[in-house]
Amino acid sequence: MGMSYERIMSATDTSNITGYAIRAASVCTPGSVADVQDIVHQARINGTHLYPFSTGLNWGYGSNSPVRPEAILVDLSKMNRILNADTISPDNPVALIEPGVTQAQLESFLAKHCPALTFNTTGAGRETSILGNALDRGVGYFGPRKDDVFGMEIVTGTGEILRTGFRRLGDDSPLAHCHPYGLGPIIDGIFFQGNCGIVTSACFRLIPRRPKEVAVSMALREVGFLAELIDELARLKREGLLTSVTHIGNKARTQSTLAYGVTHYLETECGYSPDKALAEADRAIAVVAPDEWASLAAVTGNAGQVRSAIREIKQRVGRYARVMVVTDRLLDTGYAIAHALRFIPMARANAAAIYSIRPLHGLALGKPTDVAIDNLLWKFGRPDLPAKRLDESNCGLLFINPALPLNGKAVVRVIEDLQAVAARHQHKLYMTLNIETSTSMVAVINLLFDRSQPEEVSRAHRCADELLAGIRRHGLEPYRARVDMMKDVVQDNEYWRTIRRLKDVFDPDNIIAPGRYNLPD
Repeated sequence: MGMSYERIMSATDTSNITGYAIRAASVCTPGSVADVQDIVHQARINGTHLYPFSTGLNWGYGSNSPVRPEAILVDLSKMNRILNADTISPDNPVALIEPGVTQAQLESFLAKHCPALTFNTTGAGRETSILGNALDRGVGYFGPRKDDVFGMEIVTGTGEILRTGFRRLGDDSPLAHCHPYGLGPIIDGIFFQGNCGIVTSACFRLIPRRPKEVAVSMALREVGFLAELIDELARLKREGLLTSVTHIGNKARTQSTLAYGVTHYLETECGYSPDKALAEADRAIAVVAPDEWASLAAVTGNAGQVRSAIREIKQRVGRYARVMVVTDRLLDTGYAIAHALRFIPMARANAAAIYSIRPLHGLALGKPTDVAIDNLLWKFGRPDLPAKRLDESNCGLLFINPALPLNGKAVVRVIEDLQAVAARHQHKLYMTLNIETSTSMVAVINLLFDRSQPEEVSRAHRCADELLAGIRRHGLEPYRARVDMMKDVVQDNEYWRTIRRLKDVFDPDNIIAPGRYNLPD
């Protein structure tokens, strides 16, 4: 195509940690909306397919791999401007961002220019795209990220520019970046988990920091109480006492989350050899995280609101779980004491645990972290790699994430069935149940495997396929799909045929990500 913004590469395999590799024709890196329009116009002339991605770090879902081979990858990471940087304030808590803006970039900007604001972070990593995650309906610590995005600018498959909401009036309009709905039908939803256009910017809601922000940890007393705990946490969510998404992680998830941090502490702070640290880490984690299920949520507000909410939470949840309030001050004090006494095994275990969970505690306060990715790199023997290069490791990761009704007994039935499926395939499920709305929840479930071993890759995918079948036996569906799942989740029925007809309106030549959340032809 010969344009100045292009960085053409020879045909390449877009191999990623799902074990899914597909051939891409080339890569281009637009730096502006006009560049994106040029790419679309050329694709229409040449009859080529495009596969846009924001930063390509959609780990466990396909990274930057297209659905179909020989597509031109459109890397939007160079479009990384905060377009209204001069006007963001507590009285104007909206960032107008391009798709290349990362969690780390926005967090750094706010810390420097507007520390009274934070945003809905995810645990995906510091260099992940905010818009890319939101458009695939990622879930942050304060709720579904799709609720944070409005006023989109899109280059459609005809090369035209479409702006949703009142951004259609132009960015100079006083309504453009504040009123999320506009006038007439709301079409924003077509571009979430869709392939009708390329989003080049959008408004992203920011969150005022509250005077008092604490985390509440709840460790389930007995496995048999899980359904009751879910139902009680749901009521607390509906009543506004728990102000964040409530995360309920199983033992595999909790212990794996702690493993790298605990081992690193023993090596760096206690002078242990790697082998000795690894051996003691298992014992320490078994001591500090023995529970089959542990939950974490945030409570924010003024001091009186938080105090009253904590009192109510303890009273209602205490019969099912051990409740602990976690603050930065408590972590600092606990660490100082435990670290000073680290020659005592129990104190050493607690110091290592606090060292490990500190970055995770910061997530709810708008501080993104790479700790989850560092954990995977360490587990698969590549701690030398930066987090954004996870796809270069042997880590194999598949997500199978069902949407669930907010009903404890129903959720437990699904979990038990999925655990039985995994056991048949000799897999462990790493699982977090997230209460994300007042009426529903989602399960974030992943399989881990060694991607360098073909049989492990095959076995993991067979397990994932059977997990999808198990989810559907309960009348459920995933809320987010991997690239290699598209052929299985998109069915030839009236719903998907309607989506395909809408695709014909915005992208009549089907050049943008054919087959992604849509019928292929």
